[in-house]
Amino acid sequence: MRRRVLLTATAVAALSSGPLRAQQKAMPVIGFLGSGSPGPSAPFVAALREGLGESGHVEGQNMAIEYRYAEGPGDRASTLAADLVGRKVDVIVAAGGPASLAAKAASQAIPIVFTVGGDPVSAGLVASLSRPGGNVTGVSWLAVELMSKRLELMSELVPQAKAIALLVNPNSPQTVRVVRDVQEGPRPHGVDLPLLKAGSESEIDAAFSTLAQGLASALVVQPEPFLNSRREQIVALAARHAVPAIYALREYATAGGLISYGPSLTDVYRQAGIYAGRILKGTMPAELPVIQPTKFELLVNLKTAKALGLTVPPSIFARADEVLE
Repeated sequence: MRRRVLLTATAVAALSSGPLRAQQKAMPVIGFLGSGSPGPSAPFVAALREGLGESGHVEGQNMAIEYRYAEGPGDRASTLAADLVGRKVDVIVAAGGPASLAAKAASQAIPIVFTVGGDPVSAGLVASLSRPGGNVTGVSWLAVELMSKRLELMSELVPQAKAIALLVNPNSPQTVRVVRDVQEGPRPHGVDLPLLKAGSESEIDAAFSTLAQGLASALVVQPEPFLNSRREQIVALAARHAVPAIYALREYATAGGLISYGPSLTDVYRQAGIYAGRILKGTMPAELPVIQPTKFELLVNLKTAKALGLTVPPSIFARADEVLE
């Protein structure tokens, strides 16, 4: 009799733990793989959560997020992507080209939602924008395609500039195309385009020291994950060396940068969150076309312009979406 009671108790425990385990496993997990660092990524991660919330997914309530940050160039993104795959997350949201390529290489089964600044087709992430195919889709925010427009705006703001430098990260997969497109594309008449390369914090410092020696009168900064993660450093160095610079993200201008032109990156991440939420509800990535922004914002920091002794021309004022004073 005693043995029968023990067996019954064991059976009850097994039965009760089964649904519990199933219930715990039912909460979906998103793996967030960032190319940069946690601090600079915070506003974009908040926008990602906002997008998820639009589809009814709230972190800690009915969904969990595992965060991984590669914190710059190197093979760390591949290791972190493999870790997320090993944890059997339900969706991977990959921020930036290196993280997106690492996620795709790590799994052909787990749905992946990317945010990239370059062309996801030429990068090999998707078959086409309208029909991505496979397990990957996301948002491409046209960072590369708008470089020539930023060069034009900087020449308009600093018309006396005979040389406008281009600051790039040599470790970024998009850099070769960025340099080619800018140097071979239309440019202001007679303006030279010297190249500055920086793939580490110390190389950013060195690049601005070179600028200060008279290499160029102004600067265009490549939008890419590592340089974006060092935006506070870049803006501070531009102020210290009195270098007019243009950026892709409004976050540079709000941090004291002179001017920015590009899509809202927070909206890009919100869209990625919406896609991740739809996938959690059963939509296949192949059914979701790659999103490209249609609205671009021009921000001018008037306080910084005055500190640099620049007069912002009426043509730029007329087009500015926001003037920071």
